[in-house]
Order: sequence, then C-alpha cells, then structure tokens
Amino acid sequence: MAAKIFIDGEHGTTGLQIRTRMAGRRDVELLSIPEAERRNAALREDMLNSADIAILCLPDDASKEAVKMVAGNNKVRIIDTSTAFRVAPDWAYGFAEMDKAQGEKIRSARYVANPGCYPTGAIGLIRPLRAAGILPDGYPVTVNAVSGYTGGGKQLIAQMEDKAHPEHLAANNFLYGLTLKHKHVPEMTIHGLLDRAPLFAPSVGRFAQGMIVQLPLFLEDLAGGHQSLESVHAALDTHYAGQSIVSVVPLEESAGLARIDAEELVGQDTMKLYVFGTPGGAHVNLVAVLDNLGKGASGAAVQNMDLMLSA
Repeated sequence: MAAKIFIDGEHGTTGLQIRTRMAGRRDVELLSIPEAERRNAALREDMLNSADIAILCLPDDASKEAVKMVAGNNKVRIIDTSTAFRVAPDWAYGFAEMDKAQGEKIRSARYVANPGCYPTGAIGLIRPLRAAGILPDGYPVTVNAVSGYTGGGKQLIAQMEDKAHPEHLAANNFLYGLTLKHKHVPEMTIHGLLDRAPLFAPSVGRFAQGMIVQLPLFLEDLAGGHQSLESVHAALDTHYAGQSIVSVVPLEESAGLARIDAEELVGQDTMKLYVFGTPGGAHVNLVAVLDNLGKGASGAAVQNMDLMLSA
C-alpha cells in the first residue's frame, strides 16, 4: 500500500521541488490541497492528520502550528523544513551522513528536522574534524558562504528576477546577515559539536541554485599542532566512507582545479567536499559544494522521507 504524503506548503519553492522529485513514484500517494484552498484551515488539518508523513514547507510559526494539529495523532510522522525545530532535543536532525548513527535515528523518529542549506555544508565539514579530535575546543571557526538566490524563497526570487519589483535587487552578489546573528548559527554550533559559536558570513549571488560553503583553517592551531593537508583530508574521507551522498574529492583531483563552480551540483541531491592548500603549507581551506534546493533542502527532505518509509 502506498504511503500517504502531505506537503504542507506545496506551492512554495521547497514544496514544489519536493513534488518534482516524487513525480511518477508508485510507492507514495501525494495528498494535495488546491492552491485556491491553501488557507482553508480545516482542510489543511484534515490532510495533516490523514498522512503517514507530513512534510512541512512553512515559516517557523506555521510549522509549530501544524505540529500542534497532529500532536495527538501518533500515526502521523513529520519532516519539518523550517528552522523551528533544528536544535530541539526531541527532534532527529535530518542529515543522515552526519555520523554513522544518524540514519537510524531518522529512520525510527516521529519528528525529523530538515537541515538548513548553509549548515549542511558547514556541519559536513566541521563535524568530522570535531569527532576526530582535530578541531580543538575554542577554535575560532569562520564559515564563509555564497548561495543561489532561490534559498530566499519566493520573495527574494521576485526581487532578483523582476526588474519592475518595487524592491528589485540589481546587485550581482551581496553580503547579508551583517549583524552576525544569523538564524543558522545555533544549528551549526550544536550539530557541528562546537563549544564556541562560529562567525558566519553568508552571501547571495545572481544565480538561481547552487552553493559554496568554506571553512578556512590554520593548521598550526589544530589539535597537536602537527596536522597537515593530508591528515585533514583523511579525516573527512574516513568519516564519509561507506555511503554515496557525500563525497570527498581526492587531493590529487583538487590540486588540479583552478576554480570551484557554485552551480556544479545544481539538480543533484549530493554534496562534494574539497580540501585545498599547499602540501607543507600553513593553511587549508575546506569547501562544500551542494545545490541549496537539493541536498540543502528538498533533496534532503525526500532522502529523509525514504529513510522513514524504510522503517
């Protein structure tokens, strides 16, 4: 029997991408509200409680409201794509490759919080080094990133694409989050196993999808003071062995590259990790490349759904 899936917020950017990924699948039955009825609260509540898995593609407050609607219905499981529950202790964090046990936590969970796009790249780089004891307590982590503008949802898409929009943005690239209080910082801190919040500097480029997340490191300040380009790469490679979603690019391949393209993985639900630097040098730059709407959002939601359905 096909599992019933309801995408609450199916007409938004993330919801539409999830629907596209599930088109043609026979193992799921998509429950749907016509766009004209999307504000019908009674119909929405009925759909939520009729689902086996509800995927919430909503602002934080609306997600919290939806969870309350199904709180007494133990049959319904939730995947939430907002920031509302990403650091909640009773929610499984939906980054299955984060460590060896995370996939099973997601598979057996009733509530799963889908990661943010920037944190997926940042945590993907940070957590293996913390787990291996390479990134020491107190290290001043800096995360620099650029995303395609679809990460900002329909409003930012309109501002970037519609020249007649009253708040049209003409910049080819812009920094934001200038107060350094970005909503993704707690998520990076907790799931990155950091004891000190990172300095996070996000930006948006004039391209629809794609993302680069950078983690620059001073080797002499890492644990033991004797880490190298090779040892940092080996830690990532070991951490992600045995799965096919997150790949660590060989050092030889990385050394032959002149540039990294933020759009390299557009349309894919995987992530690539690179380690750049000079052998024997003092620094390394760790880089994650992903599609902000793929592994950074909708692709991850579908991966988590598939894990939950396999329970």
